[in-house]
Amino acid sequence: MVKDTQTKMVVFDMAGTTVEDDDNVHQSLINAMAAKGYKITRSDANRVMGYPKPVAIDTLLNEKFKIHSESERAALVEKIHTHFLLDMLHHYRYNPDVKAKPNVEYVFDSLRKKGIKVVIDTGFSRDIADAIIDRLNWRNMIDYSVTSDEVKHGRPYADMILKAMAEYKITDPALVTKVGDTPSDLMEGMNAKCGNVIGVTWGAYKREELEREKYTHLVDDLVDILKIVK
Repeated sequence: MVKDTQTKMVVFDMAGTTVEDDDNVHQSLINAMAAKGYKITRSDANRVMGYPKPVAIDTLLNEKFKIHSESERAALVEKIHTHFLLDMLHHYRYNPDVKAKPNVEYVFDSLRKKGIKVVIDTGFSRDIADAIIDRLNWRNMIDYSVTSDEVKHGRPYADMILKAMAEYKITDPALVTKVGDTPSDLMEGMNAKCGNVIGVTWGAYKREELEREKYTHLVDDLVDILKIVK
C-alpha cells in the first residue's frame, strides 16, 4: 500500500498572519493591563503573543509583577481579560482598518480547490474569532475554526491542531501544515509534528527573530505556501 503524502489540511493563525494587525492586539493587551494598574511594554506583550490571552495575562502577572498567589492572579486575569475582550470586540466589529492580509483569500480558495481543508486557529476566544470571521465574510471561505478556549491547552501545545485533525479524521500530522507569525505558532506546529511548519515574516516577529525557532519554512508572501504544500 502506497502511503498518502497529500496535504489534507492547512491551519492558519489569525491576527498578524491572515488578518491585518497594526499592533492592535499588543495595544489592547497593554491598555487592559494598564487599566488595572499594571504597566507593560510592547516587548512584554510581544513575548506572550499567540498564547491564549488569559494565559498571556497570567504569565505577565506572575513573571513581570511577581504575583505568585494563584487566587490573586485568577481574580486579576478575569478583570483584565474582560477589558481586553471588550476592546478587541469593538475593534474587530467597527474599526474601518480591519481587513485580510494580502493574498489570503486567493490562497484559501486555491487550497480548497485542491481539496485541502482550510482551518483557522487562534489564541483569541470564540467570541473574538467569530467577530473577525463575520466581519471578513469568511464563513464560506474556510472549512473550520478552533479557538484557545475550546481546548484544554492553547499554544504552544498542539491541542487546537489535534482538535481540527479529529474533526476531519486525519490521523497523520505529516499531512497537516501549520502557518503563523509567532514563536508559539511554530512551537504549536512542531509539537503537533506537522509535516510543514511555516513562519510568516510580516507579523508580530521579524524574520531574524523567527529564525531562532524550529520550523520547516519561512515565507515573505502567503502565496509562497502554495509552492510548499503538496
